[in-house]
Amino acid sequence: MRRMRTQVGIVGAGPAGLALANVLAGAGVDCLVVERGSRERVEARQRAGLLEHRTVRWLREQGLADGLLAGATRHGWCDFRCLGHTVRVDYGACSGGREHWVYPQQRLVSDLIGTLEKAGCPPLFSHTVRAVTDIASRRPRLKCEGMEIECDYVVGCDGFRGVSRAALPATGHRVHNRRYPYDWLTVLAEVDRPAEGVVYAVHRDGFAGMMPRGRNVSRFYLQCPPGDSPAAWPASRIVRELRGRLTDGSAEPLPTIGALPEVRMLRMHSSLTEPLRHGRLLLAGDAAHVLTPSGAKGMNLAIADAAHLATALVNRVRHGDGRALAAYSAERLADARRVLGFSEWLLRLLHLPAGPDAGSPRAELTDRLATIRRLAEPGPESAAFAHRYVGSGAEDGFDDPPG
Repeated sequence: MRRMRTQVGIVGAGPAGLALANVLAGAGVDCLVVERGSRERVEARQRAGLLEHRTVRWLREQGLADGLLAGATRHGWCDFRCLGHTVRVDYGACSGGREHWVYPQQRLVSDLIGTLEKAGCPPLFSHTVRAVTDIASRRPRLKCEGMEIECDYVVGCDGFRGVSRAALPATGHRVHNRRYPYDWLTVLAEVDRPAEGVVYAVHRDGFAGMMPRGRNVSRFYLQCPPGDSPAAWPASRIVRELRGRLTDGSAEPLPTIGALPEVRMLRMHSSLTEPLRHGRLLLAGDAAHVLTPSGAKGMNLAIADAAHLATALVNRVRHGDGRALAAYSAERLADARRVLGFSEWLLRLLHLPAGPDAGSPRAELTDRLATIRRLAEPGPESAAFAHRYVGSGAEDGFDDPPG
């Protein structure tokens, strides 16, 4: 049995775990990222792609933004299409010039791995953590095949179904789950030209979305009945539905869609676990909270967790100050609830209600179009939306339902 020792053991080499490790290493805190996948697999995972204003600001402050500052594109508007109208919401102007940065997650991950390597703290790839034990003691442990890593603290960044959550005690925590009455087909498509911005289509046949990802790739979403299967969506049907929903009444054509390298079904749900600290185990990212893609908040919220934990763990390990660590769970849960509230508001705007209580589709669409137009007009409502959407860090209240 190989035995190792580190101050902070981090389970999972996603954006949150890698960002945290970089800051800890730069501050002289010994840390080790353990990842079950190979480096090639981790650097190929294509997921999120929109970085918020506050995320980029923090990465830049930590010296971790060189790649994205050089290679990202910036977006400050989105289009809503509804009832044959296209309404452009210039959220950059409404938020004082703050914008999204389009930078695919796998490129950010690759950058963060490279920086860790230069610091002499490369992640331990292709090593599966089988169990996280002794979290109530002063020396929690990561148990891998043929190896045990003793830590002062463990940070679980390994997702909703990861081993970190499996280490939670049977009592003393709550999980708040919500299942939404639809699913999304998510499609990564090769295109002949980049998407110029985010497009949301509110349509009687269901929501559709187009998201920028790069010069020749875009991410598309299609609303589907709950429990639907990707097998029911051949390429011809996907392209037909995207064109029907996204170009309904619009003079702006879609990019030409080519090969579809990824077609998956997202079971639309959200989850919030509380508290986020159990002894010496701390949860971050999807291990702490799961959001739908609505509003592109998941990766940004995960990196915000890492930002708080970086400060808290440096203060605790290097300076013996545990105040920020004690506040971690309450402060991050408050932020997660704010973000989840906005994400659900946007979901209600983008989807028509179903079931016996639903109104007529025309009336529902008319109500949504009126809300969308208010978001495009200067005023408190559009400013609140812009700040929450772009993640400016200025948290204005925004809790009213659409309509």
